[in-house]
Amino acid sequence: MTMTEQEMLETAMSYAPVLMFDRNEPFYPDFVGVSILDQSGPSPSFQREIHFPVEAVHYVIEFSIWWDYEIGHLYEMEHVWIYVGHDGEVVDCEASFHGRVLRGLLKDRVNVVGRHVCLYSQPGKHAFSPIPVVFELLPDLYSAAGANAGCDGLLVNEMFRDYFQTNEEIDASVRSFLQTKAFVPSMEFEEFLLEPSLFMPWKQLFAMIPERIENRLRELELGGVGRLFTEK
Repeated sequence: MTMTEQEMLETAMSYAPVLMFDRNEPFYPDFVGVSILDQSGPSPSFQREIHFPVEAVHYVIEFSIWWDYEIGHLYEMEHVWIYVGHDGEVVDCEASFHGRVLRGLLKDRVNVVGRHVCLYSQPGKHAFSPIPVVFELLPDLYSAAGANAGCDGLLVNEMFRDYFQTNEEIDASVRSFLQTKAFVPSMEFEEFLLEPSLFMPWKQLFAMIPERIENRLRELELGGVGRLFTEK
């Protein structure tokens, strides 16, 4: 399957998930990186293998949804995978949940309208689930958004450790800022539609990320930030 970049983005937008955010949510998506897989293989932006039967699935759209902030740390990326059949129908959906993967399509398909799957976002933390009651099973649902806001400072995970670092000053500054965004989840959710302007190829988003993070740190008026970033 060969698509131009524009065709890939238009296809992704036509299957974009509808996201439900807590009424008190302080942070909404900044960008969406798009990849389309027409055969089984590694995810471009998540540590997993994506397997699907080619007789039932034409391709899988990977949505890498980026936030500059989540309530616990600077930057966040969560994922949605839409499995598209040869007839254009949504065959299945999966979504990321704190580094793991949940089924995103309910058995009776009540959370899909046409090509769009509806998913709920954990207040502040942004993990996805097709039903919000899952979040109420988390022991830190309220403390993560309140007393523990900013507890992780600048997250440096395996994907980005070659591009930037952190230190106590940075972590403290991020923590201080995020404490000002602490909130109490209402557990009342409102629909959020991903605007076309947010979409771009995953490779383009990946290339932007170090600069996005550096700019957020400069906004926090941290000195010597540039020394923590590696030119690639």
